Formats: sequence, C-alpha cells, structure tokens
Amino acid sequence: MRTPRGLGFGGAGLGNLFSEVPEEQAHAAVTAAWDRGIRYYDTAPHYGLGLSERRLGAALREHPRDAYLISTKVGRRLEPSADGGDDLADGFAVPATHRRVWDFTEDGIRRTLDASLERLGLDRVDLVYLHDPDDHAEQAFREGYPALEKLRAEGVVGAIGAGMNQAGMLTRFVRDTDVDVVLCAGRYTLLDQSAATELLPAALANGTSVVVGGAFNSGLLADPKPGATYNYTQVPEEVLHRALRMKEVAERHGITLRAAALAFCAAHPAVTSVLIGARSAAEVHDGADQFATPVPDAFWQELRETGLLAEPS
Repeated sequence: MRTPRGLGFGGAGLGNLFSEVPEEQAHAAVTAAWDRGIRYYDTAPHYGLGLSERRLGAALREHPRDAYLISTKVGRRLEPSADGGDDLADGFAVPATHRRVWDFTEDGIRRTLDASLERLGLDRVDLVYLHDPDDHAEQAFREGYPALEKLRAEGVVGAIGAGMNQAGMLTRFVRDTDVDVVLCAGRYTLLDQSAATELLPAALANGTSVVVGGAFNSGLLADPKPGATYNYTQVPEEVLHRALRMKEVAERHGITLRAAALAFCAAHPAVTSVLIGARSAAEVHDGADQFATPVPDAFWQELRETGLLAEPS
C-alpha cells in the first residue's frame, strides 16, 4: 500500500471550479505538475460533474501507471439529468447534464467507483475517500466504510479514507476505523488550526496519513485583499485583517505568504502530503516554487510573538 507523499495536485480546478478552464490549459497544468515532480493527483466525481476526472485521466495516460498515485471519491453518485442549465449553484461552470445523489451504500459506492474508472480511463485507483459525509454519518460508518474495506481487501483499491472540510468526524474515522488516509481541507492552516486539537494527534497515534487540502483557505492566504474568498465565502473583515498582517510579516522576512501557508501545513509530523489546487501551468509552477521555499525560524517567532499564530500545543 502506498499513501500520498509531498506536494500533491488538487483537481477541483480542472472541473471548472467557479469559472471555465480551457481544455489546453487544464492539460498544461497537469503536464506542469508532472514536470515539477508531483506524483499524487486527487479528483472526484463532484468536481465539474466528472469533468475533472476525464481531464486528469487523459493527461496522466501519457505517463507510466505505476509512477503516480491517484485518488478519487465516493458518496456523490452522478445520475443523468434533463433539467438543463448550468452547475454554478454547486460551484462549477459546466452544463448540468447530471445531478448528484448522496449515496454511501455499498452498491452506490461500487457504481460510483466504476463510473469514475471509466471517466479516468483506468482499471484502478490507488486511494478512495468517502466524500463529505457530514450529514450522512450513520450511513457512512455503517455501510460506506465497510464497503471501502471490502474494496481494499479485494485489491480493487490500495488505500481507503475520508475527505472532509471538518476535523471532528475525521477524528472519529481515525479512531474508530482502519482508514489509511484522511484528507482534511481548510482545517489546518495559518488561519484555522482546529485539526491540531484532536485529529492530528490521533493520526500520529494511529499511524494514519493526513493529506491537507485548502492550505490557502480557498484563496485568502494566496492573495489577501478585499473581496477574497475564505472557506468558499466572502472573507470576514477581521480574518482579512489578520491575513494582511501575516502577509506583511512574511514580506519582511523575504518570503511570500503562500510559501508560509504551505510550509505550515507540511511541517506537522502527521501530515504526509499537501494539495495545491491549480488551474494553469503558471499556478502549478508557483505552487511548487513556494513549497520549496525555506521559511526562516524568525518568521514563525514573529507570528507567535504578535499573537498571529498560536503557540504549538
């Protein structure tokens, strides 16, 4: 069993998250990721109603299958829809050709995974996550998780886990199940360390890998300015002010806030991989450059002395 390591590529942007990404640009982003040594790629049926999976699979077919890890997600089954219109209500600039159906049953998970493999053009994925089971905890633990255990035992997938934008239920997965990996989005960042209280210590104690997504809290830490998004909504004034102060400190120490945000996530011993969401080759190159940038100890010291970052517990 292999689990994600180092910098990873988050595929939501390839699904036209918020706005359209041209086909050539999407392909170039994956090519740039490969050229920069990124070997872990994450996607989901939810991302553009399957568009992200199709694009990622097409780009990765140029490379040896055993040379990379790919993960997708289950829990949202795609069903054809004749309603028309677009999918922007769910965040993606694609035609609403399908509708999402929450389904954490064993049959639903197998059908969802089969459809993902067809879109990816692959005969297997390395890792499957239960995707955002927040409001479906009972079914996810009673039916969804055992279904993933079976798939792992059958050798259909190499590793299993759960991916969420919260730390509480992921902690339960780590403590009460035998997941290999959890993907925690937005809950271990410079602005939100809620995962540090229970999830990350539990993962360390249980030997569970943690992949961190949302290192920039959906954009704010990449470029803090009025109108920026924070956790997929408009940033509150006090959070924006804090991010701007962090940016000033970073620049004073000769680094970018982006570099600091990625370094913070990667430094925790429970974290094995950090995802960057990229919509272009330029964004991939910038993310890889920032990830490789050393962050001076004096930067962290100033953040803590000014109360911008809590002392590690």
